[in-house]
Amino acid sequence: MTMSFSEFTQQDYEVIAREYADLKEVAMKRCANQEEMDVVQKAFEFANEAHKGVRRRSGEPYILHPIAVAKIVVTNIGLGYKSIAAALLHDVVEDTDYTVDDIRNLFGDRIALLVDGLTKIKVVLDNDAKAGNRSIQAENFKRILLTLNDDVRVVLIKLADRLHNCRTIEFMPEYKRDKILSETMFIFIPLAHRLGLYEVKSEMEDIWLRYKEPEAFNDITAKINRNVNDKEKEIDDFIAPIGKALEAASFNFEIRKRVKTPYSIWHKMVTKGITFEQIYDLYAVRIIFTPAPGTTETERDQCYHVFSIITDIYRYKPDRVRDWVKHPKNNGYEALHCTLMSRSGIWIEVQIRTKRMDDIAEKGIAAHWAYKKDGFAGENESEMDKWISKVKEILVNPDVNALELLDIIHNDLNTQDIFVFTPKGEQKRIQKGATALDFAYSIHTHIGNTAIAAKVNMRLVPLSYVLKGGDQVEIITAETEKPKREWLQFLQTRKARSIVMDYLKSERNDSVRTGRSMLENSLNASGIKVTDKILHRIMSRYGISEDNQDELYFRIGVGIIGTDDIAGSLDRQETARSKSWMSWFRPKAKKEEPAVGESTGPEHRYVTATCCNPIPGDSVVGFRGPDGTVTVHKKSCPVANDEAAKHGDRIVVPEWEESNRASFLVRLSIKGVDRIGIINEITRYISFVMSVNIRGINISTEGGVFEGSIDLYVHDKNDLDKLIRKLGKIEGIQNVVRTDL
Repeated sequence: MTMSFSEFTQQDYEVIAREYADLKEVAMKRCANQEEMDVVQKAFEFANEAHKGVRRRSGEPYILHPIAVAKIVVTNIGLGYKSIAAALLHDVVEDTDYTVDDIRNLFGDRIALLVDGLTKIKVVLDNDAKAGNRSIQAENFKRILLTLNDDVRVVLIKLADRLHNCRTIEFMPEYKRDKILSETMFIFIPLAHRLGLYEVKSEMEDIWLRYKEPEAFNDITAKINRNVNDKEKEIDDFIAPIGKALEAASFNFEIRKRVKTPYSIWHKMVTKGITFEQIYDLYAVRIIFTPAPGTTETERDQCYHVFSIITDIYRYKPDRVRDWVKHPKNNGYEALHCTLMSRSGIWIEVQIRTKRMDDIAEKGIAAHWAYKKDGFAGENESEMDKWISKVKEILVNPDVNALELLDIIHNDLNTQDIFVFTPKGEQKRIQKGATALDFAYSIHTHIGNTAIAAKVNMRLVPLSYVLKGGDQVEIITAETEKPKREWLQFLQTRKARSIVMDYLKSERNDSVRTGRSMLENSLNASGIKVTDKILHRIMSRYGISEDNQDELYFRIGVGIIGTDDIAGSLDRQETARSKSWMSWFRPKAKKEEPAVGESTGPEHRYVTATCCNPIPGDSVVGFRGPDGTVTVHKKSCPVANDEAAKHGDRIVVPEWEESNRASFLVRLSIKGVDRIGIINEITRYISFVMSVNIRGINISTEGGVFEGSIDLYVHDKNDLDKLIRKLGKIEGIQNVVRTDL
């Protein structure tokens, strides 16, 4: 964030003193003795003097930022005095004349190492990508993750720093906001999730939504507030008999209420194509108990005991029981979830946790370490420790370039796991979506290399069979078998793909020749001439450096990249470029700093992205390609977030032209109760009342319910919102939402 210098006023000094007093109050609860508090005090005094007279873009004294980061470190993450001190000092080396050696001399080696790690992260993130270097952003993230090898606390403090920067993001120019929020969604939010930092993750998600989809955020927030006010008494009435029953069973407990966050509601609405009113688990009640001492019951047994008590009071939904006590999430989360029907007729999710489970759920890895240090890490070995070890292995692999590594880590952070069983009943964890062949490689490389088929639940299936939770899997092998290129088309796990890739490298030259021929034939058949410009565009799409064409041909030759996908993608781009898009957008007027690489000249050509199909009125962000063409996405588009996180230097901030009356294709998903004439009524209203052109309609009915989609052309988001509201009022229609084409 840009800084300025001016003398502090008396009011500034009062604000600094007040904020530090708040930090000191929470730090005293975390520090073990006065000596540790003295280190925190010394760090504050040093940082306060170093940043004296310096202000942030918002105009507030700069020292308030390190104080706020330190508060997050202790309050939200639960780290100790060294981390609090490092948070207070984290910008001193980068922004003043002090060095890491100065920090070491004053505060010791460990705090100096933490500050040094944070300084290096700040330098690489603030260093804008150089023209033509497409992987510098990925290299930056690699360096961030490499700090996991030194001290995970560096990443935890960086997450606190990123959270506070998100809290104050309103003072940044829009192009910088887009870059920071996209980085946050692509890597920092999944990282916070994997490290178990629920509060940090949730707040960053809500901030992301507030700026990426402001209308949706405001609408959902307003509905939450109205709903909570209406249902407050019902929730209290629901809790009352639970409290009495737990007291009667002599449990030492507390009960908390919570409502789903705006982001989690929005995400569910978008991914499931439902409305706010259709989210039935809007409310949650959390039961947190301290395990009874001197009992033979384990924590798990006591959680089940609580479950039996509350399900004696209320009916529960069997398909909504989630047992993360027996099978913890891969970020260490443990709890027993169930959804109960209240006596007033609303579904309420109940989460059952011990105090230890709750601390780990809220504070993540720091709480896990604290319990482990005290000799009590629970009945389950920490999946977090395993994950950190796995990440370290990936990071030091010399065969993985930065862009590939970023995708590997991003995918791994977002991967969900399932449990399957060996023929002898041994339980194995594997990522969701994995195949029988992935399972074979997870057992042993030789079993994977010689696999020919599998038996799942005693039934013969191909190696490409996608496993489901609870499957019992047996691998059939033959010593004459060896890895095949086509396996790469369905393998899902990094380990299995790496093993097969390594095996196939011995045949690399043949694969390169095959891939070159396949690509040329495919593009020629599509009428696309193979040029360096076309090759660079393809390589950019798949994260391959421009000086490594053989890698592109190799991936095509072994089947990792499909030629039909390439040709179709290029054909869509060329078709889009042949149209006159310039009247749809103009570069946004700049009030402060220009967006990196942005120009206000007429050379900009604009293309709307086919992945999200933005229409006028949508919040959009653009990315300038090598030929100057700007591809425009919705700000909430996952592809746009990935692109901004990897290539922040390409961001352009366009605006829709107000005079534009072009038509844009959108899709509405629609569902309701079938009745005679309802489809005619829908189409007649769209065509004749709203004068909207329908491109296609796909509706099916079954058991008195109809659902399907309608593709139509609209001028802008206002027209679309009006149409959705009007259709929603037709008798029998239950749900109308905009979905991806």
